[in-house]
Amino acid sequence: MGTDEIQKGKTIMNQRENRFRKNSADRKSEFEERVIEISRVSRVVKGGRRIRFRILVVIGDRNGRVGYGIAKANEISVGVKKAVSKAKKQLISVPIIAGTIPYGINLEYGSAKIMLKPAAEGTSIVAGGVIRIVCELAGIKNLLSKILGTANKINNVKALFAAFSSFDQEKVQMIKNRSSEQKNQPKSEKKILIKKSDKKSKKDKK
Repeated sequence: MGTDEIQKGKTIMNQRENRFRKNSADRKSEFEERVIEISRVSRVVKGGRRIRFRILVVIGDRNGRVGYGIAKANEISVGVKKAVSKAKKQLISVPIIAGTIPYGINLEYGSAKIMLKPAAEGTSIVAGGVIRIVCELAGIKNLLSKILGTANKINNVKALFAAFSSFDQEKVQMIKNRSSEQKNQPKSEKKILIKKSDKKSKKDKK
């Protein structure tokens, strides 16, 4: 084998490595990953106990798409990769209007009871633990929430995803149209409407 052939082989290998790095960088930048829980799971077999790890991972692009995955493996790194691949297959889209959800939801999922309410700008996410992480990855900036009934993180994540999936698309579209109309409305018209409402309130007081 000559030197020219060796150099050609090296250049081909370098090109493949660069392509692989670019693809992996694109994949990493597309979704942000968060490991929610790592728990040890033991199973009794003929030779003794077999210990494995169960990993719960949530991924999101901070732009309305979020997913979760649960996987078991002998090593944590392998389990995280499996959970991420499962989460990518179970992605859902969360409707976000002005940094919050369109309307409030009360939902029961198994033993978990979840309450979600839209919040004004500047409120931030008033939630604990799992809900905060999932909402941040979904791209929600303002939210009021409460979850009762269980402290199991897997059940809480499932309940939250069930709540996100239960939004009525027609109702969401109506709220979006209303908010866009309010944004497009000129400031002069808004001032006139405010003045008229003030005059009416003064007359009523008299």
